[in-house]
Amino acid sequence: MKKNLTTVVAAVVAVLSLAACGSDSDSSNSSSTNSGSDSYKIAVAQTVTHSSLDASIAGFKQAIADAGLDVSYDDENANNDQTIIASIAGTIAAGDYDLVLGVATPMAQGLAQTVANIPVLFTAVTDPVGAGLVDSLDAPGANITGTTDANPVEEQINLVLDLVPDAKTIGVVYNPGEANSVVQVEWVKEAAEKLGLEVKEANAVTTAEVQQAANSLDVDAIYVPTDNTVVSALDSVIQVGESKKIPVIAAEGDSVANGAVATYGLSYEALGYQTGEMAVKILTEGADPATMAVETQKEPVLYLNLGAAERMGVTIPQDLIDQADPADITQ
Repeated sequence: MKKNLTTVVAAVVAVLSLAACGSDSDSSNSSSTNSGSDSYKIAVAQTVTHSSLDASIAGFKQAIADAGLDVSYDDENANNDQTIIASIAGTIAAGDYDLVLGVATPMAQGLAQTVANIPVLFTAVTDPVGAGLVDSLDAPGANITGTTDANPVEEQINLVLDLVPDAKTIGVVYNPGEANSVVQVEWVKEAAEKLGLEVKEANAVTTAEVQQAANSLDVDAIYVPTDNTVVSALDSVIQVGESKKIPVIAAEGDSVANGAVATYGLSYEALGYQTGEMAVKILTEGADPATMAVETQKEPVLYLNLGAAERMGVTIPQDLIDQADPADITQ
């Protein structure tokens, strides 16, 4: 059992706060994997609910189940509220956990600042170094490591010209308060410049602002990064794309399945599974997060949504369809 004594007082306050913020950490909501010789307790804390983050958690738990470990989980969700992130981090620091998983950059940052004496894993973090989580990708240096969802932005932006060969502009909807989104926008600008595309930005600080931001764009295509605020309100962007006949390019596969046209992207479930395998090494082999390199999914996958393309008024070239695994094509 591990306990961060330096944060006990803060954690007591945090526990009281969590009683009113929708935590799922009571024992009735905990789940366990197959029985093994040792038992472990893991906290899983996510920034907000959306399909990609949920898929990463499912993959994480599946990897641990496949390893046959006996694990009970406490699941926490900050609902994209920074004050709740701090409360959750304080509660976990004072709890009896063997390991904690932080899902997406804001939650990982909150845990890194608070949880000092148990291993912390993260997933769905785009720029772990820039976010201050690790010293370097190869040598994290402390009690935190994990998997990055840094996406192949250049390949994704190239898809714009596959769908709209005469495109001149691409719009990006993102929350400037999310560090992972800011770095992706810079990557988009670099990729677009190589292709001669002009980038137009539209900011949305809350999910309620996403549709207005998307609707403000007069562009030939819209790009949605792995931005928690925007992906949480993806339907709003999809509606704009369909009504204005503007193809929406996503940064990951789940968003394509949910209505965007295409991406070269990650499987968040696979990325979460990799993170779960890292957890198994820590729990059963005593692996040290300080020396465990941050991992990324090695092979991006081409995802297509033929129905979305039709609704947004574009035709996906047959040669592109032929490149995709049929399992990654949404009709």
